[in-house]
Amino acid sequence: MHFPIRPTYHRNFYQGDCRSQIEEFLSAFVPPQPGAPPLVAAAVPHAGWRFSGAVAARTIKTLASRSQARHVVLFGAVHRAPIWASAVYSGGEWQTPLGPVPIDSQLAAEVLRDLEGLVEENDAVHDSEHSLEVQLPFVHEFFPGVPVLPIMVPPDASPLELGRRMAKLLRGRSGVVIASTDLTHYGDVYGFTPAGRGERAHEWMRQNDRRILDLAARLEAEKISEEAATSHNACGPGALTAVVAFARELGVRQGTVLEYTDSHEVYEKGEPFHMAVGYAGIVF
Repeated sequence: MHFPIRPTYHRNFYQGDCRSQIEEFLSAFVPPQPGAPPLVAAAVPHAGWRFSGAVAARTIKTLASRSQARHVVLFGAVHRAPIWASAVYSGGEWQTPLGPVPIDSQLAAEVLRDLEGLVEENDAVHDSEHSLEVQLPFVHEFFPGVPVLPIMVPPDASPLELGRRMAKLLRGRSGVVIASTDLTHYGDVYGFTPAGRGERAHEWMRQNDRRILDLAARLEAEKISEEAATSHNACGPGALTAVVAFARELGVRQGTVLEYTDSHEVYEKGEPFHMAVGYAGIVF
């Protein structure tokens, strides 16, 4: 929800007492050990919290624990709006059930000036998109008071260059990036059942996710969009490409898949497999 309001539709993704849910997500979480290498970025899923909230919470908490961020840039998937340039939300604040999160208007102005041709100011398209909004309560809790810059990143809008140039802009300024993507959407409801049903199909889906996760962990940003287009294993390939390029530009040599699951494992474990969406948390 952005200032002053957002459609109530998106609130369905994180119903109930958000703070209690976050505490539950982290109840068995082991924080990173002191002295662990610092992190500069992460990729998280964006489904309803009952499905992927735990993965997102633990991943963003890990990033916060191993960074000292003064800026948080959000790279989002694009599900509905037909946009051809990455869309920057440029000012004000986004409301969350836990309180407002300020928009980094100064950084937005720099990005719109210095990354001209890659981005455009377009607040309105964020109204129909949930991929970043569902992360904001986590950001509010784990990065208290830190302003955010939401950017929706379509896969055909030069996400490689966006990631590289964002890294150059933030170098030395304690900025981190959080990208948002889910993985394979498998099942009749998604029109994607190349391996049928049952346990073999479930394993096929997990291997399909593993390929794109391996590309991200190896920082092979150039291959992500093609892999997603061919294998249908990411709904936010632009965001994932951009965050991998960002991390690599800052000298990261390897990403880590912190956690992986899918909606069948979370919600229908023990039932015959027929559909699921994959979720992963990656840190860089």
